[in-house]
Formats: sequence, structure tokens, C-alpha cells
Amino acid sequence: MNQQKARLDKIRVFVEKMPSLSTTVGKVLEICSRPDTAPNDLNKVISLDPVLTGQVLKLINSAYYSLVNKVTSLTRAIIMLGLNTVKNLALSTAIIRCVGQAKKSKSLPIKDFWAHSIGVGVMAKLLAAEQGVPLAEREEYFVAGLLHDLGKIPFGDEYAEVLARVVDVQQPLNLLETEVLGIDHEEVGAMIASKWKLNPVLTDAIRHHHTPQEAAPEHQRLVATVALADFYVCLFDIGYAGNRYPEESLLETLLADCDMEWQTVVGLSGKVEEEITKAEIFLQV
Repeated sequence: MNQQKARLDKIRVFVEKMPSLSTTVGKVLEICSRPDTAPNDLNKVISLDPVLTGQVLKLINSAYYSLVNKVTSLTRAIIMLGLNTVKNLALSTAIIRCVGQAKKSKSLPIKDFWAHSIGVGVMAKLLAAEQGVPLAEREEYFVAGLLHDLGKIPFGDEYAEVLARVVDVQQPLNLLETEVLGIDHEEVGAMIASKWKLNPVLTDAIRHHHTPQEAAPEHQRLVATVALADFYVCLFDIGYAGNRYPEESLLETLLADCDMEWQTVVGLSGKVEEEITKAEIFLQV
């Protein structure tokens, strides 16, 4: 019991010491939460941060958006991408950078971890399109998928013990985390979401992607979509985040929650590969 307490304390300290999101990102999130925000308001904040300005321009000119003409003006980029997308881009790149600065567990290679995360983001966005989610909202699904497993980052080398047990007993990862460490990555993820003041829908995706029914009613479809995307990515071994044996009994519920057929999900496999290649720009910005 004392060993578990020591581990929990270590995780809490790690989360507290994680770099905060930059003030620019904080302002971007604050501005975008106002109902009357105009592109120019966002332009004023982002233009003061040359790194973020460069990232927005690099992203809009990447294969991820496949535009015909090169965009060189930040204002034009913000108008074309839309406020929500720029907000999500700023958030994603800032978080990827923060995680890069944090200590990495050797038991979970960071490259494979991000490959898994991008796979879930891409799949969640494709599933959102299949469900008829409006274009402007689909980027939120991508970001929720990209960030869903953040809670695994603070685990230290003792995580190797959990990953070994997953292979031995062939059970879902989150159940074995609780058994071995006394806490699972969803709870740790919720601590990080709280530290970074992430919005309620992203927090729910991080906290409840193994139990979508526990998310707030208005977020359940997005969280179930991320969970379904995660199931697919784990099943088809895209990247690696430790969960080799997703809970099969959940699949029917997730498909029902998303109002989808498994055939449709598997039918997206060609698109998934293509979109993952495009989305890797997020790791390079």
C-alpha cells in the first residue's frame, strides 16, 4: 500500500512540475471561448508569438489542408482555418511541445505513443465526418483523439510492469494500471487537463475514453467516438500506447453510441493511413 502511495505522490509531483501552457495559448483559449470573437482578435494575440505564427502558417500550407495557393498572411490563415481550428492547432502544438520537455517513460517510446495518438485523432475525425458532424466541429474530435492518452506520460519506469502484465494476462490496460499502480491513465490525464485548464469536452475525452457513459451527456457522442477510434487503432496496432487487448465487450456499445456499423469503421482503413501521414505535421511544427 505504501509503495502505491509513493507512486501516486511521484505522479502528482510530476504533473505539478510539467511546463504550463504558454501565456499565448492561454489567451488564445480565452479569446476563442467568447461568443463575439473576430479573427482580428486572434490575430493580435498570435502575431505577438512568432513561433505560433510560424506554426499556423506551416500547418495551413501543409498537406493536412491541401490548399492550392500558398498562404503567407496570418489573418488570412485564421479566416480560412476558422477560429476553432486555430485554437485547436495552438493547443495541440503547445501540448506536444510541453510533453516533449517532460521526462519520458522508457517503457512507452514517445514516437510510438504519438503515432498511436495521431492515429486516434485522425480516426475520430473520420468517424465524426461519417456521423455528419459539421466540418467546423471535426477538428475538436481530432484534438480529443490526439490528447486522449496524455495521462500515460507521467508514469515512470514502473509502467514496464503494467505493460508486461497486459501481455501475460491479455486484459485491458486501464484495469491493470489500477491493479498495479493504484491509479489509471484516465485519472492522471484528468489531473493534467485540470492543470492546463482544458475545456470540458477535451477533459471528458481524456477522463472517460474507457467509460464514455460517464462523460457529461452533451459530450458523450464525442467521447464515444474517440473511444471507438482508440479501439480501432489498438486493434490494428497503429503506433503503440500499451493497450494490446482493448475491451471487446465495449465494442457493441460504442458502435450503438456512435450509431455506426463496424463494416463502416473498417472501411475507413485506407483513408486512415493517408490522413495519418498528413497529420504527422503536428509533430514537426
